Amino acid sequence: MQPNTNIAEKINTSNTIPMRFNEYDFLENIIRSNVSNFDELALNLFLFQYANNAIYAHFVKNIGLKKDEITAAEIPFLPVEFFKTQSIRTTDFKPEIIFTSSGTTGLISGKHEVKDISIYRRSFSKTFELFYGNISEYCLLALLPSYLEREGSSLVFMTEELIKRSAHPDSGFYLHDLKKLAVTLDKLKKNKQKTILLGVTFALLDFAEQYPVEFPELIIMETGGMKGRRKEIVREEVHSILKKSFSVQNIHSEYGMTELLSQAYSKGEGKFKCPPWMKVVITDPNDPMKKISAGKTGVINVIDLANIYSCAFIKTADLGRINPDETFEVIGRLDNTDLRGCNLMYL
Repeated sequence: MQPNTNIAEKINTSNTIPMRFNEYDFLENIIRSNVSNFDELALNLFLFQYANNAIYAHFVKNIGLKKDEITAAEIPFLPVEFFKTQSIRTTDFKPEIIFTSSGTTGLISGKHEVKDISIYRRSFSKTFELFYGNISEYCLLALLPSYLEREGSSLVFMTEELIKRSAHPDSGFYLHDLKKLAVTLDKLKKNKQKTILLGVTFALLDFAEQYPVEFPELIIMETGGMKGRRKEIVREEVHSILKKSFSVQNIHSEYGMTELLSQAYSKGEGKFKCPPWMKVVITDPNDPMKKISAGKTGVINVIDLANIYSCAFIKTADLGRINPDETFEVIGRLDNTDLRGCNLMYL
């Protein structure tokens, strides 16, 4: 079931009111990791977006919530499906760039209209630094064929920027030349160069089968997804194959979405951590307002405080759970039968 594509025409945006909200001070605080008051920042951003995002305000009203009575713990999450048919903008602006999701053949892709691309640059750069240190210390090799074969990928944008900042002569995209990639990895290993191999799952598996390389120090980072190129297999099996092929102890992972401006990273076992300005909340698949306690599986919802100009509160189509140590895991995807009407009926 898709949201009503004519909803924007039904909303009277003349009632949208300005708020006292300094977006630039807000951004500075979160990027500097000054988010000890996360709930307060989230509530302030919610009020700003409610006042300046007609789609989100309409959604909140139609699930029966009053903005003045909502606490930080009760902020509703906008289903990610709305990005497929609606223009999700906070304030009126001309997008500097539009990112699009890959989507499955025959399905509508989501789009993220980005007002200020520098926010995305600062968010992913700071996040990488928090998890891995200075990018200039690394050689970054990217194996992202399915993303390079289309336009509008936020992952390609991020990777391209990190490749530039690494400034290593061998950093770059390796589209289909797997033999060259193998030779490059062997050279980097001999030179004891800190190296990251970032790739979509099916491409990493193809490479591992054809050119296994013993490189225990290599950081292999998978971004998930078979993209219809290979049979779907569970994460544990994927990681087992990659660890054996490259003689590494752990497989790293990146969790991001077209509709977000922040990412979470896992350094092993599929356990993700968020940067300080990003938070994951798990809710009941049948009741989007009911939160699920640690250890239980439900729908992944994301609060991304960097998403100032679209929507910072997004209900994804992913299933997952939060662990007692506050890491989270991605268990799988919701299928169409799991997208209960209660999530989309409000428009």
